[in-house]
Amino acid sequence: MITERAVKVGMERRPTHPGAILREDVLPALGFSVSEAARQLGVTRQTLHRIMAEKVSITPEMAARLGRFCGNGPGIWLRMQQACDLWRAERELRAELARIPVHRTSSAA
Repeated sequence: MITERAVKVGMERRPTHPGAILREDVLPALGFSVSEAARQLGVTRQTLHRIMAEKVSITPEMAARLGRFCGNGPGIWLRMQQACDLWRAERELRAELARIPVHRTSSAA
């Protein structure tokens, strides 16, 4: 159902939040309401709604539930969330990160 793609380093466009994938692709394709999906996932409707509204992040526990529900494993859900979180953090810390020196070690190989 969902295929995984590599995230480009330095991407300017915000990665798609996994909640948007649920809202726009997964639930419509399955024909489930938020209430029915939440029931099957074993979470409250409010919890699922907050994820789909992109108000909260996917936790490892929710990734395990979604991975089972969608049949694609938890890793893809965690990586989508990680891409969103890292993108946001890099922009919020842009000025501070620019002041941190880069240190490289020589490879032992």
